[in-house]
Amino acid sequence: MQQTDSIPSPYAAKALQMVKALKQMDQIIVAGHIHPDGDAAGSVAAIGHILRAMGKEFMLYAAPGLPRYLEFFPMPAVVHTTLAHPPFTPKCAVLLDCGEPDRLGSELAELLPYLDSVNIDHHLGGDGMGNRGNWVATEAAATAQLVAYLSMAADLPLTGDLALAVALGLITDTGGFCHGNTSAAVLALASHLVENGCKLSWLREQMDNSWSLGRWRLWSLLMEKSRVEQEGQVGFCQVSLEDIRSCQALKEDLEGFVEQLRRLRDVKVAAMLREDSPQLCKFSLRSYGDIDVRSIAAAMNGGGHFNAAGGTLRMPLEEAGQELLRHISLYLNSQKADAGKKAQSRKPAPQAKKPTKSRAKPK
Repeated sequence: MQQTDSIPSPYAAKALQMVKALKQMDQIIVAGHIHPDGDAAGSVAAIGHILRAMGKEFMLYAAPGLPRYLEFFPMPAVVHTTLAHPPFTPKCAVLLDCGEPDRLGSELAELLPYLDSVNIDHHLGGDGMGNRGNWVATEAAATAQLVAYLSMAADLPLTGDLALAVALGLITDTGGFCHGNTSAAVLALASHLVENGCKLSWLREQMDNSWSLGRWRLWSLLMEKSRVEQEGQVGFCQVSLEDIRSCQALKEDLEGFVEQLRRLRDVKVAAMLREDSPQLCKFSLRSYGDIDVRSIAAAMNGGGHFNAAGGTLRMPLEEAGQELLRHISLYLNSQKADAGKKAQSRKPAPQAKKPTKSRAKPK
């Protein structure tokens, strides 16, 4: 059986198109969004392996660098944190897990108009920013899932470090195969990786058992600071620069904390707000089921997925917290009102009472 036979039919045509596009490119910058998470880093690594197999000249770029918790991960080349002195004159770019130039970092965003580019992404909110090809599949659980199908379309086996890179992206964006985006296609791909020797358990051990003391202290502090709002429907935590400094932690040590807020019973929306500077804050939102946190984020010029979204608020921390909670409240109240209308419409119309016959009184 050929590799292409393993690609789910909804993805096959686009995977082949991306392979054709990559074969026409060279001197390539491979990049994901700034402050890369596991899906961005895994996708960048996987594309690096694919380009190397194709005999292409490429460089990996991540601003401001890979997070410390991914230091263990084997990348296929040096990861550059600046474009000031590239190893060649870039002509092309492969843009991953990102749908907006601003999310690439200022250096690459400024260079982008002069490059031939393709964009592979799974986020809602756009059709892609590549000028030579775009593959935006919002139903995919991770960008790494799409890159895996690209590898299959190129007839490159998903083994070794390439398989590990795909697994990193899948594990990150499915919450260890626990989130609602863990489809049959995702599990089939994970099974394929394991069958070909990928050690998922080793990967999880490296990701989960490498906490610094600073991260431990920070999470302990934030567990105490967290609170519930909106009659228990919202789990909320504000993180100041002083919180991070006092614990001798890093911003990347917050990775995964908002997921803990979602664990609280009755919480529908988990919200974390991080202070990046006195006038700039980043928020992260998580939910379950039919709670669309992307629409909440979009109302504040953010974006993301249905159950996982985020954005930026250019205001002081306390003011940003009030603004974030206000938008969450508006959404929940709107949803409650819609549910009430639906329930009302399902009620059967009251039937008219039959007139009672008057009985003649006995004489």
